[in-house]
Amino acid sequence: MGKIDFKCLFSEVILTYSRSSGKGGQNVNKVSTKAELAFDIENSVCLDEEQKKVITEKLCRRINEDGFLKLQSSEARSQLGNKELVLKKFQMLIEKAMHRPAKRISTKIPAQVKEERLTQKRRTAEIKKLRQKNVD
Repeated sequence: MGKIDFKCLFSEVILTYSRSSGKGGQNVNKVSTKAELAFDIENSVCLDEEQKKVITEKLCRRINEDGFLKLQSSEARSQLGNKELVLKKFQMLIEKAMHRPAKRISTKIPAQVKEERLTQKRRTAEIKKLRQKNVD
């Protein structure tokens, strides 16, 4: 899997704007500030087949029946602010979906650690033995 070119991805994104609820006062009733992003994963030319498969699997809950990844933002008061926020969300989602955790390499338990554990066990056993009543 290669590195993702976000400039190319951003060119394929469809942004629409609508009126949003929330803060903004009179502005809320007049201006379309809510930014909605739609991205068609299957028809993207910026992603290879493996990347499309991984993104589809990891983000399946956010993809609608038409195959579009949908996001929205209405947190900022301005259209530009919401556009930037929704593009940032989109980039973070794609990066998180493509992230592969490093494989853990199991290592051998050092002899000193094994010896310390056995010594501690012997010490504990000895303490418990001394607690017992001597019945001879």
